[in-house]
Amino acid sequence: MRLILPLHAYALLLLVFSVVGCQSAPEKPVASLPEGQVSQQQVSSLMSHFAENYRAYSASEQELVAAQQLQGKSLLILFGGWCHDSQREVPRLLKLLDEAQVSLAMLQLVAVNQQKQDPEGLSRVYQLRFTPTFILFDGETELGRIVERPTLSLGEDLAHLVAMSLATK
Repeated sequence: MRLILPLHAYALLLLVFSVVGCQSAPEKPVASLPEGQVSQQQVSSLMSHFAENYRAYSASEQELVAAQQLQGKSLLILFGGWCHDSQREVPRLLKLLDEAQVSLAMLQLVAVNQQKQDPEGLSRVYQLRFTPTFILFDGETELGRIVERPTLSLGEDLAHLVAMSLATK
């Protein structure tokens, strides 16, 4: 027996699946990543997907130039080791920062569990909804966020946040 649904039911199902994002269990098991603040070395050594995606990524010249706008800024990255968007975007950002030789005031990597919580409560403080979330700061001032994936590229989107903050001053 074949189930036939009205067109709006298919649209609703598509919407639900697209909104869920990184909320489901991973397709294959990943190594255990401690929750809370972690180092780039911990991420690379414990998460094979992260290390593979870091090696495979190559930033464009345009992204490298754009990333220079991040000099002296701070980044808070809230991510899930179980999340496919995090597995793709976090290594790309780390490689971009390394290749562009950007000197940040602070880089904070915070791993959250599947309930999007961490021991320090940063996910609650910054109202984390989707992973990864990249939050850019200038001092104590939040300049903006990239949630799940960039619009253009990580470097260009972050540089745009810096430019927008300068335009409003």
